[in-house]
Amino acid sequence: MNKNRMPENRTSENRTPENRISDKAIIGWREWVSFPDIGIDKIKAKVDTGARTSALHAFNIEEFSFNGQKMVRFKIHPLQRDNDYIVVCEAAVIDTREVTDSGGHCEKRFVIETPITIGNETFSIEATLTDRDTMKFRMLLGRTALEKRFIVDSSKSYVLSKNINRKKGIEK
Repeated sequence: MNKNRMPENRTSENRTPENRISDKAIIGWREWVSFPDIGIDKIKAKVDTGARTSALHAFNIEEFSFNGQKMVRFKIHPLQRDNDYIVVCEAAVIDTREVTDSGGHCEKRFVIETPITIGNETFSIEATLTDRDTMKFRMLLGRTALEKRFIVDSSKSYVLSKNINRKKGIEK
C-alpha cells in the first residue's frame, strides 16, 4: 500500500470535523462569549494561554452578604469603546486571590465562578474581577478554562462565534 494515500476503507464518519481535533474544539485567539447567569449577553474575549485564570472587566465592585454567602455586585462595560452601556452583575465570591499581571503588578482580586458560553458550549469557569477599562479586551480567557475543551489556533479569530452580529450581539 502507498504510504501517501488514504486507506480505501476510510469513510466520512471517521474524519474529524473541520473545527475539531479529537474531542477538542478549535478556538481562535479572540472569540465572542457570554455569561448567561450574570446578564452579559456578549463580550469580546482574548484567549490568553499565558494567563492561568480568566479575568473579567469590573468596576464599582461592592462586597455584600446574601443568606450568609459572600457576594459581589459590580458594573461592567462589556463592549469596547462604549462606556455608556453598563451591565450590573451579581455573583457569589468563591475566593480572593493575589494575582500578578503581565506587567508584574500584584493585585488582590475577587474570584467568581459562573457559566460561560463559547459557541455552542456552556460550562463553568473561575474568573477574577479587575478593572480592564484601559485594556483592549474586557475579558481574558485563561488556560484553565481552555484545558480539555479547546485547542487555540492563533491564526484565526471568532472561529466559534462567526454567526454573531458584532454590533448587535444577535445570531444571524
